Amino acid sequence: MCFPYDSVPPIVPIAGAAIDTEDLTLTASDGTDFAAFVARAEEPRGPAVVVMPDVRGLFPFYEELAMRFAERGYDAIAIDYFGRSAGVGKRDAEFEFREHIAQTTFEGVKNDVAASVAHLRAAPGNGAREVFTIGFCYGGSGSWGQAANGHGLSGAIGFYGHPTREGFPQGAAASVDLVPQFECAILGLMGGADQGIPQEEVAKYEAALQAAGTEHEIVSYSGAPHSFFDRGFEEYASESEDAWERVLQFIALHSAATAA
Repeated sequence: MCFPYDSVPPIVPIAGAAIDTEDLTLTASDGTDFAAFVARAEEPRGPAVVVMPDVRGLFPFYEELAMRFAERGYDAIAIDYFGRSAGVGKRDAEFEFREHIAQTTFEGVKNDVAASVAHLRAAPGNGAREVFTIGFCYGGSGSWGQAANGHGLSGAIGFYGHPTREGFPQGAAASVDLVPQFECAILGLMGGADQGIPQEEVAKYEAALQAAGTEHEIVSYSGAPHSFFDRGFEEYASESEDAWERVLQFIALHSAATAA
C-alpha cells in the first residue's frame, strides 16, 4: 500500500479557512452505490478535484487531502473503489482491502469517477466546471487513466503511479499505452528512488507523452522513495512541499478561472 492508515498529508492546514464536509453515497451508471467524501470551499474558485486513493481505498489521508484542496478554494471529492464488493460503510485500519482491490475493474473505476465528476458539475452554473483528478500509487496510474475516459477533464495528476503496468485494476491498459487517447494535460510526481517503479519506466512514459504531443510535466525527486508525500517523512518535507506547489500551479495553469 502507499500510506499507513494513520498517515497525514504533508500540507499545513489554513487556519480559519471555512469549508463544509460531508460523507456521501453516490451511484455509478451501472447502479452501484459507492462511498465518497466531499469538501466544499466557502468561496469556490471554480475548478474542482476528484481524489483517487491508493489500494486501501477511502481512508482519512484522502479525506484530509480533500479538505486541504477546499481550504484553497477547490471543491474536492475523495472516492472509494469498493462499492461493488464491500459496500459503502466506513472502514478501520483492519479492513482487508487486498481481496477487494483484486475485484476492482477499469470500467468500474471509470464509472465511479464519472459519477463523481457529474456530482461536482451538478450545481447550477457548474455544468462546464473544470475538473482534475489526482491519485496516489494505484490511484496515480488510475488518475492518468481517466484522461482517456471521456470525462472532459482539464488535467490528470498522479503521484508515483506505475506507468507501464497493465491489469491493475482488472482490464486496465498500462498508462503508457493509453497516451494516444489522453484528452488533457498530465502531471506526474515520482520518487527517484522508488524501487517498484524504475526510472527507465518513467522515461518510457515521458517519451510516449512527448511523442503524442500531450502537454505534460514529469518530475522525479532524487533520493525520494515511493509514498514520500507523507508528513511522517520529515526528511522529504522539501520534496513534498515542492510537489504540492506543482499540483496547485498545474491546476491554476490549466484552469481559465484561476490562471494568472
